[in-house]
Formats: sequence, C-alpha cells, structure tokens
Amino acid sequence: MTSSAQAIPASEPLIVAESDEVRAGSRFLKPVEIVASALLVAIVTLLLAGVTSRYVFSLPVVWIDEVASICFLWLAMLGSAIALDRNEHLRLTLFLHRMPEQVQGFMEAFALLVIAIFLLCLMVPAFDYALEEWYITSPALNIPNTFRVAAIPFGMVAMLGIVVAYALKSSSWRDLAVAALLIIAIAGALWFFSPSLVKLGSAKILLFLVVFVAACLAAGVPIAFCFGIGTLSYLAFATQVPTFVMIGRMDEGMSGIILLSVPIFVLLGCILDATGMGKAIVDFLASLLGHVRAGMSYVLLGSLFVVSGISGSKVSDMATVAPALFPEMKRRGHSPREMIALLATGAAMADTVPPSIVLIVLGSVAGVSIAGLFTSGFVVAMVLLAVLAILARWKSRRESMEGVRRAPASLIGRTLLVAAPALVLPFLIRSTVAGGVATATEVSTIAVIYALFVGIVLYGGIGWRKLYGMLVETAALTGSILLILGTALAMAWAITQAGVAQGLASIMTGLPGGWISFMAVTIVVFMILGCVLEGLPAIVLMAPLMFPIAKTLGINDVHYSMVIVTAMNIGLMTPPIGIGFYLACNIGNVSPDEAIGAIWPYLVALIIGLVIIATVPWISTAFL
Repeated sequence: MTSSAQAIPASEPLIVAESDEVRAGSRFLKPVEIVASALLVAIVTLLLAGVTSRYVFSLPVVWIDEVASICFLWLAMLGSAIALDRNEHLRLTLFLHRMPEQVQGFMEAFALLVIAIFLLCLMVPAFDYALEEWYITSPALNIPNTFRVAAIPFGMVAMLGIVVAYALKSSSWRDLAVAALLIIAIAGALWFFSPSLVKLGSAKILLFLVVFVAACLAAGVPIAFCFGIGTLSYLAFATQVPTFVMIGRMDEGMSGIILLSVPIFVLLGCILDATGMGKAIVDFLASLLGHVRAGMSYVLLGSLFVVSGISGSKVSDMATVAPALFPEMKRRGHSPREMIALLATGAAMADTVPPSIVLIVLGSVAGVSIAGLFTSGFVVAMVLLAVLAILARWKSRRESMEGVRRAPASLIGRTLLVAAPALVLPFLIRSTVAGGVATATEVSTIAVIYALFVGIVLYGGIGWRKLYGMLVETAALTGSILLILGTALAMAWAITQAGVAQGLASIMTGLPGGWISFMAVTIVVFMILGCVLEGLPAIVLMAPLMFPIAKTLGINDVHYSMVIVTAMNIGLMTPPIGIGFYLACNIGNVSPDEAIGAIWPYLVALIIGLVIIATVPWISTAFL
C-alpha cells in the first residue's frame, strides 16, 4: 500500500504490513492470496517437472516454459495487488516524515490519487492490449497470448479497487479534494502546453522523467508508480506515441523467462528463515572463529557471505545473522552503532554473492551471462570481505576477550554436523550455475525442494499455516519487484526513444581519461541512484543506457556489472537517504542517529574495495 494510518518512522523506509483491521481489501484479497499461492506452487512444480524430464529422462517438455510464463505474469500482477494491500511496495519516506503532520496527510492523499490516476489511465490500453494479443498464439500450446496478458488489466483493476477503498478509509475528504484539484490543474496545464512540449526536444525528458519522478518520490508515491506516472505523462503530453505502447513495455519488463527464478529465490529465503538453516550456519562459524580477536566480526561477515548464497536477499541475510550474533558481540564490548555499521556494509558486500536477485535481474535486463555474473560475484565479494575484515580487525584492538575460550573440537564437530546440510546449498547453487550444468531458474527450483526437505526432516519442519504465509509473502514481494521492473523498463525505453542514449554515449565516450573516467562517473551515478531508488529500479533504468557505452569503450560486461552492483549497494547503505542503512538499524533495534556516525569508515573501506575492483578487471574476469 502507499500510505498508512499512522506515520511510519523515518527509520522504516519500507512500507510495513498492517493488520487485517486496517488493510483496505483484506477480505476481497483472501481469494487473490489463495490463487497467488497456488500459482507459486504451480510454477515450482512445473519447473521441477521440467528439470526432472530434461536431466533424468532426457525428454524435454516444451510446453512447460509456456505454462510457467503464464502463471508467472499472473503471479506478478496478483502479487502487486497483495503488496499494495499489505503496504509492501517500496517508497521513499525520508522527506515525507519531515513534513508537518497536516502536510503529511495531504501528501498521503496525493500519493493515493497519483496511483489511482495511473491505473485508471492505463486500464483501457491494458484491455486493448489483451484483446490484440488474441491474434498471437503460443508456439507449443497454440493458445492465444490473451490468456497470459489478461493478468495485466485484471491486476490493475484489483489495485485500483484497493487504492480507492484505502483512500476513502484513511484520507480526509478535504485532503482528497485539494489533492484532486492540484492534479487536475497540473494535467490541465500540461494539456494546454502539449503542442509546445511535443516540439521541445529532449529537454522535456528532464521535466517528465526527472522532475515529475523526483516530486512523486518526495511525496511518498511508491517507486514503481513514480516511474509509471512519469512515463505515462511523458507519452501522453509530450509525444505522439500512444499510451498503448507502455503496456507492451511493461509486459516485456515483467515476463523475462530468467526472472522466473526471482520468486523461487525469495521463497528460498523465507524457508531459510523459517527452518533455522541460516542460524545453524552462524552457530558453526561462531564455534570455529569466535575465540579469536575480532572473531565475532569475522563470523558476522562470514555468515552474511555464506547465508546470502542461500537466500539471495539482503533483508533475509541481516534478519538471520543479527539476532544470533549481536548479544555475544555486545558482551565483548562491541557498541551497537559499530555492530549496525558492520551489519549494513556486510550486507552490501554480500549482495554480489550468488544467488543474488540483483544479479539475476541485471543479467536479464542487460543480456549478461548469469553464470558469468555468479562466478565473478563470488570473487568480487571476497575482495570486499577482505577490506571489511581488515577494518574490523583494526577496530577490535580494544575488544574484551575476558572469559573467551576456544570451542572444543566436539562442539565444532557437532555444529558442523547440524550445519552441513545447509552449507551444501550455497555451494550447490554456485557451482551448478557457474559450471553451466543448469540455469539459475532450474537450480533455484531444486534448491527450494532440497531446503523444504532438509527443513522438514532435520530442522524442525514448517507448519501448513506458516508455509501458506510464506507463499503469500513471496507473492507480494515478487509482485512489488516485478512491477518496478515493468515500469522502470517502460521509462528506460522512453528515455532511449527520446535520443538521450545517443547524447549520453557521445558525452561519456568523449571524457578525458577514457574508460577510467567512465568508470568513475559510473560509480558516482550508481551510488547516488542506490541511495534514492534502491537496487533493482536503478539497474533496470540505467543498464540499457550504460552498458552499450561500456561495450564501446571495451569494458567487459561482467566486469562492468560488478562495478555498478557494488556501487549501487554502497549507495543503498549510505545515510542519510540510503534505504538499506535504515533497514539494518530497524533489524538491530538501534537509532539511525546513533549509528550514522559509525558507518562512514566501513563505507570508505567498501569504496576502497570498489576502486580496486573497477581498476583491476582481472578480479572480475579471471575465472570466467
């Protein structure tokens, strides 16, 4: 959802789920949640059947990918509606919560109306797009593509109903009326000046896709809808291109076959949390390294490194590691602010460790080998791990080691035995994808089944109610991710069609210093975008523009990928805007004001590591 009945603290930039009593469409959404959960189960089952038929029986079933693709788009749109109802769409609240309370109420009403107008304006084009696809049939099943793309108008209708219900419940009539008048006035002015805007040239991109998007971000509109309303306004008032085209671009952004692994890795992260597999890994590393100076810092960084190879999610990584390690670190004299700084920057380091959802999305958008990204990401993460470990060692020179003893071999062996089934999983994922044995989608499916089996048999099991909750949560998170990808790709397409890419390429290739200057600009750009937009939107928006330039300058695409992902993650953890920093503070229950001063040395260490990675291509490409 886009707003809440109570103000969300500035330290909670992710929209938090509300109780059923205040959710706008909880009763209506129950059947949608059930269907979305069933679709997710169907996708996992279909992909598992495909893997089994291909590798066990050497009999590929060609229609499985088509059915999975149909289920996937429906899952994305239903998940977007669930995420809207559960307040789980990503937005920037830093500026919103610094406004007076009365202004906040108006901004919330404004944000809701912006979403409603975006959905309402695209409703007819979405239905038209679905009807047009009736004449296109799938190659294997030979059925109209309408069965797949009908998910887009259906999801928009569901989201519109939720937004309207929530606006009527949470906003005052006065705020809604004033916000509506403001939007009508802006739309009227744009319509009046539309003939001039069409002739304005590339400068109009600045108005619609920078100023409009930035204003909506500051007002608390979720990022996906910021991109959407900016692109829609640009097409409607500044071009002759029909808005119908935007639906096609959104469909393209949400339908990549590689993206099928996203919900499965999200589900894998949920299983990791629910079964305690991550905690088993943390306990083993603590028994192995906990007795040395800075040992608990090493354990925290090592746990983030290993656990990220299972979950693929920064949130899951931090939520698994922090509660298990923070009490002992406090006992040894680590200050809470230092622990948060290490947690946040360690999570930034770990996002290049496969299976990273960011790497999967980047590979899909930029056409880069997922196997290459997984191989390179592991090595790059080792470099970042080393610089953080060196800093942690220096910081620990006053650490209290009183009463700390080396764990007996029996304890190490016992924790290893418990952790072994979980430790197998990240290495299985990395080696299988990097070795070209199976795709990321196939491996993610096997990993989910393996984790479920191991979790049920060895780690205490998962109840049906908890499993259902995990499926719904996965659907919601998948929907919020894919809606961002769809609108961001539409926006990137609009920027490219306006000729910005050519102008940007001309400027970038003409920089003094060649590829090194381009790398420096890239680092600055993606650190800023990482602060403001979070990872996935920044990648989808900028990758189509930047990768062709990098290729022109002779930069390896995997090397360039590692640089932009690392820079983006550093920006994500950089206060005062970086979303990941506040998320780490929330997980560690530490005030951002307290932690903000401690994180800078760790960010400098990451930047040093990034400079090494950017200037030494061998690190990223040696093992490809």
